Amino acid sequence: MSRSDDLKHMARAIQLAQRGLYSTDPNPRVGCVIVKDGVMVGEGWHQRAGEAHAEIHALKMAAEQASGATAYVTLEPCSHHGKTPPCSKALIDAGVARVVVAVQDPNPQVAGSGLKQLQEAGIVVEVGLLQAEAEALNPGFTRRMRTGRPYVRSKLAMSLDGRTAMASGESKWITSDAARADVHRLRARSSAILTGAGTVLADDPSLNVRLDGFDDRHQPIRVVLDPYLSTPTDAKMLSLPGRTLILTTSEEDGVMADLVKAGAEVVCMDGHGDAIDLHAVMAYLAELQVNEVLLETGATLSGAMLKQGLVDEMVIYMAPHIMGNQARGLFNLPGMDEMSQRIELDMMDIRAVGKDWRITAKPTIAESK
Repeated sequence: MSRSDDLKHMARAIQLAQRGLYSTDPNPRVGCVIVKDGVMVGEGWHQRAGEAHAEIHALKMAAEQASGATAYVTLEPCSHHGKTPPCSKALIDAGVARVVVAVQDPNPQVAGSGLKQLQEAGIVVEVGLLQAEAEALNPGFTRRMRTGRPYVRSKLAMSLDGRTAMASGESKWITSDAARADVHRLRARSSAILTGAGTVLADDPSLNVRLDGFDDRHQPIRVVLDPYLSTPTDAKMLSLPGRTLILTTSEEDGVMADLVKAGAEVVCMDGHGDAIDLHAVMAYLAELQVNEVLLETGATLSGAMLKQGLVDEMVIYMAPHIMGNQARGLFNLPGMDEMSQRIELDMMDIRAVGKDWRITAKPTIAESK
């Protein structure tokens, strides 16, 4: 098989994996292509958590033609029994001759053991083809497995002069319908949406996915940081499909009981007064198998998350209008008085979304976190 053929087939496997963008959580998105004598004989992707993995779908399609074939997989085949049997054994039993893997699995339960099983069975194994492209499929799964916290994507909407709301707090709507639809796609790929109690009180947001055909069973967890338990019991999000998790430092049992009765889950976290320990929040969400967090909140929580190195990526929608110097900014970052205190950004992508511009950037402050 030539290098160009290998690239073509792995690119197809990555394309297949993307089909599971909204449905595999908390599992990774994985695609597989099986090729025999230069012809694709089987392909598949992980469609839903708890169901068959990509390799199983591809092997089923290939049937007996899998014997002596090459399998292209975007992530190392699993080698342990979870909700489904190990894919490494299925590939061995099918008689596959060669397996090309884009990324070694960061899950400690696998972490090279699947590759070792294949090699011990006499299968030729190659790792690293289109690795960066495959890793981009699962930033949250990889972050959680390697560091014990989710991948945090901060969503921001601003005017051309960097304002997120008028001085009065009015903010509907800064961006166009096209940009807001794009935000729903970001929500749909997220495990959780994180906000603060101030946003709940000011806007009464739904923080759910509203896309045609989206399965409400996959709604991301709505997470509210609410140290004083000020979330109203009639908040809109409490009556919507999906979980609403309120994290607090308060121990007011009566208020907790009222919120639980209204549909919330309430959990006490470490912290002092109005400052919940954000690193503890991230660790707790990782325990819940949250991979990707979409941060949708005001300048105070956004600033605190950024300053503590907990924002991995910013997605900024910039609208073509001016809101003036009295309007509110993106981040509350007290104590930044000198140019040397600036937070540097790596610009990853800029593109038009309707009449707005979407800017994707990564803060360098989060690189080592």
